[in-house]
Amino acid sequence: MKLAKRVTNRTQIIAFKNSYHGSTQGALSIIGDEYWRNAFRPLLPDILHLEYNSFESLNEISESTACVIAEPIQAEAGIIVPTNEWVKELRKKCTEAGTLLILDEIQAGFGRTGKLWGFENFEVVPDVLVLGKALGGGMPLGAFISGKEIMNRLTENPVLGHITTFGGHPVSCAAGMAAMKVLLQEKIPDTVKKKERLFKSLLIHPKIKSVHSCGLWMAIEFDSFETNKKIIDTCIKNGLMTDWFLFASNCLRISPPLIISEEQIKKACTIILEVGSKL
Repeated sequence: MKLAKRVTNRTQIIAFKNSYHGSTQGALSIIGDEYWRNAFRPLLPDILHLEYNSFESLNEISESTACVIAEPIQAEAGIIVPTNEWVKELRKKCTEAGTLLILDEIQAGFGRTGKLWGFENFEVVPDVLVLGKALGGGMPLGAFISGKEIMNRLTENPVLGHITTFGGHPVSCAAGMAAMKVLLQEKIPDTVKKKERLFKSLLIHPKIKSVHSCGLWMAIEFDSFETNKKIIDTCIKNGLMTDWFLFASNCLRISPPLIISEEQIKKACTIILEVGSKL
C-alpha cells in the first residue's frame, strides 16, 4: 500500500469483499468483512470494497485509485475461483487507469493451485506480488515483489522509504531458497492436479453439497456451520487436522502439503466420509 501511494501519488485503495490479507492495522483496513474490522477502527481512510468476480464492480477503478489488491483465488471465502475473463478485465482496467494491480499470493503461491503462481492460471501479470507462508520453507519470511523501476521509488523522498527489522534474515532466506529449489527441481507443482482429481473423485457423500477447488486447495461445503463443526471436531479426534474458513464457516478446509501421497489422500477422505456417515 505504501509503494502504490508513493508510485501513483494517489490515496484510494480498492480491495474485495470476503478477501483476507492479514490482521495488522493496515491489512485490517482492506480485509473484506466488517466483523473483523470493526473493533479496531479508525482504520486507513479511502478504502473501497468491491464485489469479487463482478464485471460491474470494476468500473469503480479510476484515476484516483492507487492500487487494487486482490487474491487470484479467494481463500477464506471458500476457494472462490474467478473467471479468466474477469481477471483479464481487472488487469486491463488497472493498466488503463494507471493503477497498480497487487496480487496477494501468500496462500495461492508456490504450487498450491497447480501452477507456481496463482496468477499463471489467468495469463496475467501483476504489478506487485505479495508472498509469505511457504516462501520461508517453514521459517518466518514474507516479501513483496515488483519491477526495479517501481521498487526504486522507495529509495528517496524519504530515504529508506520502507525498512524492516528482520528483512533479509539470512537463516530464513537460506531456508526459503532451499525449499524453492526442491519445489522446482522435483517439479512438485506438476503433481498437484492429479492429486486434486483424486480428492474430488473420493469426496462424494449425501452430506457434501459441493467441493470448491483449485489444485490442492479445497472447500467441502456442508449445509451449515453446525454440521461442519461436528465433522471437523470428530476428524481431529480421528487424527485428521482441518478447520473452516473465515467467510465460509460451513466449508471444511483441505490444504495439505503438496507432497501428500495418494495413500494419505485416500486415508483423509475415508476419515471425512466415515465421520459424515455417523452424524
